[in-house]
Amino acid sequence: MKIPRDIKGTHLADILCRQWDYEVVHQQGSHIILETELPHHQRISIPNHNPLRLGTLNSILRSISRHKGVTKTDIINTL
Repeated sequence: MKIPRDIKGTHLADILCRQWDYEVVHQQGSHIILETELPHHQRISIPNHNPLRLGTLNSILRSISRHKGVTKTDIINTL
């Protein structure tokens, strides 16, 4: 499945909070810091850019998919 090319950083952070058990810890500059404890601790940084660069989005999705034990496609389907 193709990675969407028009995702805003705030939209991605919102979806991760609602669908994937992440919580906004704080925002530092133009980066939104998210954290989860399920299945174990992970902290990620989402740039608050419009749109996110394709490589940045791919890296974030890869990190989340490894952590949660799902495929990138599963995450993309919730966007």
